[in-house]
Amino acid sequence: MSTVDLHTLTGAYALGALSEQESAEFTRHLAQCPACTQEVRELQETAARLALAVAEVPPAGLRTRVMAALPEVRQLPPRGRHATVVPLRRGMRYRLPYLAAAACLVVAALAGGLAVHAQNEADQQRDRTARAAQQAAAVSALMTAPDATFHTTALKGGGSGTVVASKRRGQTAFLYHGLPALSGQRVYELWYSRNGAMEPAGLVETGSSSGAMLLTGGPQGADGVGVTAEPPGGSSRPTTAPLAVLRL
Repeated sequence: MSTVDLHTLTGAYALGALSEQESAEFTRHLAQCPACTQEVRELQETAARLALAVAEVPPAGLRTRVMAALPEVRQLPPRGRHATVVPLRRGMRYRLPYLAAAACLVVAALAGGLAVHAQNEADQQRDRTARAAQQAAAVSALMTAPDATFHTTALKGGGSGTVVASKRRGQTAFLYHGLPALSGQRVYELWYSRNGAMEPAGLVETGSSSGAMLLTGGPQGADGVGVTAEPPGGSSRPTTAPLAVLRL
């Protein structure tokens, strides 16, 4: 392989598309060619950025639906038995490695993007599961505290809520059931009522109609817990009338 030919293989090398023999020869070439070394490094960085740019999170349940449908999908036979060989013009012979490298970059970007986001989705799911387990364990321990108190009421608009508090543990939990979805992307926000002032105590997880959560801060000095509907992200003070106020 001539030196000119080697210079055209930076893209294929960056994506691991060369044969073992070609890759070994090109590796030896890199030791003597700073220009190709720099170009390979830049192409590898570009492939990684392209992967992130086109990455999309696959819909939940997509893999299950695809695997379930496979037994019912018939494989199509090949459309033709003969291939037509078209000779390449001289100019195309020199441009072909660049075109192949560009195609490889696109394929790598798509595949890399799916792989990166699949890994991120798996990591996020593990984090959510771990947080949910920790939350459940904390709420369970709070409910069995010797001084735990329970107060339940219905919320305006639907659903019900129960406040569990333990001064000994310095914790308060909110158990909710049947909360309807709020319009305008609003969220349920919890508040401690202390001396007539409302202090933020956490947001109910969006899209969750039933569950349990620990409030931010303890019940010391509070006489009640309020629930309001707030703009996305919550508010520093209530912007609507309480949907419920549960005493402590």
